[in-house]
Amino acid sequence: MKMNIVLVEPEIPQNTGNIARTCAAIGAKLHLVHPLGFSISEKEVKRAGLDYWDKLEIEEHVSFDRFLEKYKPEENDMYFVTTKGQHVYSDVDYSKMEEVFVLFGKETKGLPEDVLKKHLDKTIRIPMRETLRSLNLSNSVAIVAYDIFRQWNFDNLEKISKYFS
Repeated sequence: MKMNIVLVEPEIPQNTGNIARTCAAIGAKLHLVHPLGFSISEKEVKRAGLDYWDKLEIEEHVSFDRFLEKYKPEENDMYFVTTKGQHVYSDVDYSKMEEVFVLFGKETKGLPEDVLKKHLDKTIRIPMRETLRSLNLSNSVAIVAYDIFRQWNFDNLEKISKYFS
């Protein structure tokens, strides 16, 4: 089973670093879609990801259009995370999917409206109070990613610590 976390035009280096660390911990591939709001070599990104960068598979894409051309939503299990989502992320049955792509938009604007409308049936959301705008991007990635891995029975992840063994 393979998970792909896709950040479309991320703006905040610390969020991307935190997400990179999460991806390394679960073995997910991180896709970074340009333009980025920072340089991947910035110390804030590296500090947030700590020493996990060498344990991470990263693929960069020059644009969102190019990403969608390479990984067609019609041919892949692809979900678009948005506050405008039509389904709750945990209501999707990921258990039979061999590979899944989970897309997150930039912190200030989210994913492009035209893409969301085109793939409305594949939009998912994290429930929250109506009066609030959104959760932090790195928290949102962790919530959705770990629920997918829960449905995959945490396959290939250490379930019991060997610390006291």
